[in-house]
Amino acid sequence: MRDETVWGYRLLSILRIMAALLLLQHGMAKLVGFPAMQTPPPMSPGWYAGFFELIGGVLLLIGLFTRPVAFILSGFTAVAYFMVHSPRGFFPILNGGELAVLYCFVFFFLAFAGGGPWSVDAALRQQGRMLPAWV
Repeated sequence: MRDETVWGYRLLSILRIMAALLLLQHGMAKLVGFPAMQTPPPMSPGWYAGFFELIGGVLLLIGLFTRPVAFILSGFTAVAYFMVHSPRGFFPILNGGELAVLYCFVFFFLAFAGGGPWSVDAALRQQGRMLPAWV
């Protein structure tokens, strides 16, 4: 395998890990209040968003069920954009939604590309575990 190809797969894992850490930060802030942020009331839309960000961030961070989790998070961030940001205007730079749009497309990419070599999914495949094709 060519060196560029190996590094491409490694960078796929790095993209997944960094996106997960950034998303995890949003979930921690909403559910735990760390880093310091006012937490939304339980069972509110903001609380549910924090739940998706926290659980999805952890699963993406370790690379477990990367494809289905990334697909769900892609839809989640698209819904977040249209519910929270688009009512404030058309352009993401003006309505504050550029991060939600970027997350949506990064997660959509990961849903099809997978988690890369540094993931639990890859380790399970390497051990010969039978995983569904969509994982």
